[in-house]
Amino acid sequence: MTFDNLREYLNILEEKGWLKRIRVNVSSIYEIAEITNRICKSSGEALLFENVDRYDIPVVTNLFGSMERIKLALGYDRLEKLGEDFLSLSKFRLDNILKKLSSIKDIKRYMNSYPKVVKKAVCKEKIIYDVDLNRYPILKLWPKDAGRFITFPIVITKDPENDKINLGTYRMQVIDKDKTLIHWHVHKHGYKNYLKNLREKKKMEVAVVIGCDPVTMLCSVFPIPENIDDYFFIGFIRKKPLKIVKCETLDLYVPANSEIVLEGYVTDEVRLEGPFGDHTGYYSQEGYYPVFEIECITQRENPIYVASVTGKPPMEDAYIGKAVERIFLPFIKFLIPEIVDINIPIEGLFHNILIVSIKKQYPGHAKKVMFSLWGLEYLHLTKIIIVVDHDVNVHNWFDVWYAISTRVDPARDVVIIKNTPTDTLDHAASNLNLGSKMGIDATRKFKEEIGRDFPEEVEASEEIKRLVSKKWYEYFH
Repeated sequence: MTFDNLREYLNILEEKGWLKRIRVNVSSIYEIAEITNRICKSSGEALLFENVDRYDIPVVTNLFGSMERIKLALGYDRLEKLGEDFLSLSKFRLDNILKKLSSIKDIKRYMNSYPKVVKKAVCKEKIIYDVDLNRYPILKLWPKDAGRFITFPIVITKDPENDKINLGTYRMQVIDKDKTLIHWHVHKHGYKNYLKNLREKKKMEVAVVIGCDPVTMLCSVFPIPENIDDYFFIGFIRKKPLKIVKCETLDLYVPANSEIVLEGYVTDEVRLEGPFGDHTGYYSQEGYYPVFEIECITQRENPIYVASVTGKPPMEDAYIGKAVERIFLPFIKFLIPEIVDINIPIEGLFHNILIVSIKKQYPGHAKKVMFSLWGLEYLHLTKIIIVVDHDVNVHNWFDVWYAISTRVDPARDVVIIKNTPTDTLDHAASNLNLGSKMGIDATRKFKEEIGRDFPEEVEASEEIKRLVSKKWYEYFH
């Protein structure tokens, strides 16, 4: 199923019982955040707040707070299949059409992935030049937050060197009725576009979408490689082109189905941003970030405001992180074929811990895999990598800890690397964006690695297992 806009998605969520309407009056300051926090902790529904104090715009939160909802949004029952499909398509070559007539279905999907430009769009039902962000129910989440934050914006920028469009999700602190700050980290594509514009001494055009079809919202969070067009990737998942429309004041295109679009510019001005209660469960540090000056807002006649509530996991973003893990696993296995599975646990906050199982083939193989993973753009910020054998279930913490406790000699099997890139939100790092990494080789050791044969695990024979299974009922009845 493909959703053409946010409202279609909400309707299906409600039909399935996955959406709860909150009709009692609530405040956008702290109250919505605390309600959402409690629902997220209990793996609850998406929430539509219909009566927000002082506003006539409803707020929806926790849109993607379960794997079932993310699968529904993307149209895939098994998320690995999405990655497999795109990986297969990436091998496709137009100059090889005559040799691949059997791939006509792939050709059609390839051509249908490109966006379609339209002249009319629902996001242009109202065009506002008298910009005032106070008209929108922008949330304040936690007591020590520096102010109100737009927490699920799709920030659209363009690379000035090749005009490639990038979609990213970066929180935005409101500092005036027509100004926000954009919190993009040094490792993000949006920040790279910002630096290129600074070098060329240009005002940077920025469009910010708040609320649209669920595939586009999710793809703005996904770590799509720089050489893949974001709108193409969105169209590929949707299995039909994403309709886009040109902004009123910018040479940028936004999804035609958007609820709210902020159009403006970023210059070289920076101001102090934060603190903010982040997805780590801690307040992120104050820092200087670019000012976004809004010149125009376009929107639906009666828009829905979309927000994400961050905090100590599990929250909505934890499920999005697990979706990323599953979707990009086929790409990782393509580059590092000996990998069997990976687990980026929710407790690891995306960048802190990764567990990987491999088919070990030679001495030192686990360390080769560690460094290969750290060399990937998607995983270069990972702080701790634990490598286990192929028969260890990476999603079962007992199995992982058992492997660590029985197959690791710390002096031999733990690798520490200093002065490497770290996530900006790693508060334990020795310096901002710079810290250390640890690799743990928890695989069975070859004789060449320890000077003796590694013992076999205790296990019954297959014959006796079958016998006992066959007679199991007799034993106890």
